[in-house]
Amino acid sequence: MRATDQSRPSSRRGASGAWNRLKPPREDALESYGLPSKGETRLNDFKTQEIYYNRIVERYMKFCAASPNGSDLDAHFASLSIQSTSLKSSTITTEEPQTIPDPPMANTSTGELAKILSALRKLREGITATARCDLFAKRAYIFNVHAAILCRDWESYHPALVTLLNKIHPQTPLTPAELHEYVGYLILDQACRQGDYTGAHETRLKYKYMDWRVQCVLQALVADNWVVFWKMKKAVDGYQRRIMGYAEQTIRVHALKCLGRGYMSADKRFIESCADRQWSDLVDDGVGWELTETDRVIIKKPKAK
Repeated sequence: MRATDQSRPSSRRGASGAWNRLKPPREDALESYGLPSKGETRLNDFKTQEIYYNRIVERYMKFCAASPNGSDLDAHFASLSIQSTSLKSSTITTEEPQTIPDPPMANTSTGELAKILSALRKLREGITATARCDLFAKRAYIFNVHAAILCRDWESYHPALVTLLNKIHPQTPLTPAELHEYVGYLILDQACRQGDYTGAHETRLKYKYMDWRVQCVLQALVADNWVVFWKMKKAVDGYQRRIMGYAEQTIRVHALKCLGRGYMSADKRFIESCADRQWSDLVDDGVGWELTETDRVIIKKPKAK
């Protein structure tokens, strides 16, 4: 009986240890709130919104600091792009390119960015639910626009842009420099992503927007002028360049189709300048033209008589 009694404490300690190991994992601060549109009400509090925003910014800055260089950071942002396009050799002159998923990036990096963008959506919904248009709302929406543009997440930056310009700006005005910046983003989004050239020009006239680079982008898109488009891509800032990326594939396919119709062969460097892409990347995309040892690209071979 004594042996049995002595064994009981150790048995209880084992159960206690097992219970401790089954404790739930610590909840992620960015996932501690649900979507206000789904019934979450805690984000309707102004102070809670501000604390949550500070957590988002902190996580975003840590994510950026963790990337060893700018190229890796750009790759992580690009990894959230929903689709990229591929050029098939048979589509250069006849069909539009098919769409394929982007190459997968590190799951941890992609997952962290996705959490940040999801948290920004929750914050936006909380600000909208409280009809907040003060300096904090302005700052939060500006941050949202910048982060989402870098990730090319138009479902996040476009509604933020529209709200910033149409609802917040009338009550908490943007500075002239800020207004110029965000109107420019909206114009480029309308032209490059939506293909709405009329809407882009209407926005330009509405805000009396003047920027020769953006104007050149609009003209290049309307005229299918890939030479000017690629030049402007190098002339604009990083955020504008991200938005221009939505039109890149259309411009590239058009350029290659023109080459396919007008040339039997061309120098490799000329092909790369027209497509704004390295030859090896074009081959990976599916371009089936032949490269000779003299760096001459055979586009079409003469038909046998």
